[in-house]
Amino acid sequence: MTSLVELRVLEGPNLYFPRAAIKLTLDITGLASAPTQTVERLARRIGLDGARPGEPDTGFRQRFALRAVARLVRAIAHESGTQRLAVRVRPTNDAHLIVVSYPWRHRDRAQEMGRAVADVLDSVPGEDVEQAVGHAAERVTASPPGEPPHTITPQIPVVAVTGTNGKTTTSRMIAHIARTDGTVVGWSNTDGIYLDGEQVEAGDYSGPSGAGRALALPGVQLAVTETARGGILLKGIGLTRNDVSVVTNVSADHLGLQGIDTLDQLAEVKAVVPRITRRRGWAVLNGDDPRVYAMRNVVKARPWVFSRDPNSPAIRETLDAGGRATTVIDGWVSVLRARADPDPLVQLADVPMTLAGLSRFNVENTLAAASAALALGVPRETVVDGMRSFRPDPEHNPGRMNFFTVPVTDGEASVVIDLAHNEAGLEALLEIMNGVRRPGARLLLGLGAVGDRTDDLIGRLGEIGAMGADVVAIGHKQRYLRGRTKAELERLLREGAERVGATDVAAYPTEVACLAALVEQAGPGDVVGLMCHAEREEVYAWITDHGGTGDSPQRLGEKVRAARVPVA
Repeated sequence: MTSLVELRVLEGPNLYFPRAAIKLTLDITGLASAPTQTVERLARRIGLDGARPGEPDTGFRQRFALRAVARLVRAIAHESGTQRLAVRVRPTNDAHLIVVSYPWRHRDRAQEMGRAVADVLDSVPGEDVEQAVGHAAERVTASPPGEPPHTITPQIPVVAVTGTNGKTTTSRMIAHIARTDGTVVGWSNTDGIYLDGEQVEAGDYSGPSGAGRALALPGVQLAVTETARGGILLKGIGLTRNDVSVVTNVSADHLGLQGIDTLDQLAEVKAVVPRITRRRGWAVLNGDDPRVYAMRNVVKARPWVFSRDPNSPAIRETLDAGGRATTVIDGWVSVLRARADPDPLVQLADVPMTLAGLSRFNVENTLAAASAALALGVPRETVVDGMRSFRPDPEHNPGRMNFFTVPVTDGEASVVIDLAHNEAGLEALLEIMNGVRRPGARLLLGLGAVGDRTDDLIGRLGEIGAMGADVVAIGHKQRYLRGRTKAELERLLREGAERVGATDVAAYPTEVACLAALVEQAGPGDVVGLMCHAEREEVYAWITDHGGTGDSPQRLGEKVRAARVPVA
């Protein structure tokens, strides 16, 4: 059995280093179970003369293995001509697997060193472990250097947005605000690459290639990049730095993938983005999320927090440290500086994305976008105009909290389309649906899940949906099964719904079919919500074909006010 489980080339800043690095996943079973005398010989060969490796297959041997592998990498590097090399080693949730990372300047030689390290580990159970180290160094020395990293150093301002929820909405809003003043903006997100509001390439570009493509667009003066967890882990960030970073929040999503099993680990991944923000730039952090706010301790940039609570300790501490804050005071989006009066920018009621302040998540996204735009130096008046003109519709924010009115028997019903791909997103969708429900009306929810979520998360979506809605149905996402079957997803969602008393949950083969079935059941004033991931354009077309229309800000305001009318 080979010790090398995976060798991954990270092209830019990553979880381990602020520059290009090699990531090795190694199986240390051989080292952990080898006779003590053999392991002691390896220790002496790599310079760990006084090490005590512990008995085979003990916790002490596991701890020794972490130290020994780091030392082995440095020994091979030194003997092949590299005088100093930073090495980081981490355990995983599997006691026999570890992750090793080191920076690289020459692609081929760096990869050869990774393979050579694994070969030495493969030799540990044998008697020639000392020679294996020397042979490994010789291989690395003989390897051709290969190309240098292609990480891009930006020549224009860059805003990088990350977080579990709200990345796309926030990045779109920042781009819209900047365009309001005539700036030519290129931006990349999960939908594609955009130049000045027009999509030039479709696809998920929330990884490193998206940032490079946005910067390469003709005439671009500002780049706004959405940076997802997967891109950071699998390829690294494609840019050496950014001028303003935004971290919206950290919540449960994609856990159990690429070695990220806890929220704290996920927060560490997201923190890569503000860690590469320029010292004179700004790190815009959610002061209401403890994991995000804690990132201020690992960044060089100046802190700018946002919080819905003007009395938040995060705001007080940030202002005391010379930073800035954006919050809500008496219904106004307001900017705070130390020893200065608050600057009220705009009332929440005049920001369509917040639904008159009803949408907690979109209030936070608005605060984040305003902070980032101001941190860039966008004029105050332009920021205000941009917030007032950015709407929750398919033109400005496709697939995120899009509101429609559709005809039903004896009246009209509301339809809300949103990605809602995790627990926090679904809770936000239900919050919005409740906010426009008239007294006595019902909520009808189209549930769905992508296949690469954990069983617990999928079941939890069923629970949340069934607790919050009067009618629940499942709409499958054929293109996002990701190794699961429809039957498996149905079972998990139904089990979750049954835990809170919902039975007979219908399932439909597509999101469109699910929406059609729910609208057919809806009555006047009811609100239909759809977790829409796979068929957004088809859903829009169905709504239009059945007489539905997008809601204007004025129409949305009417729905919110009607929902607040007390029952007689």
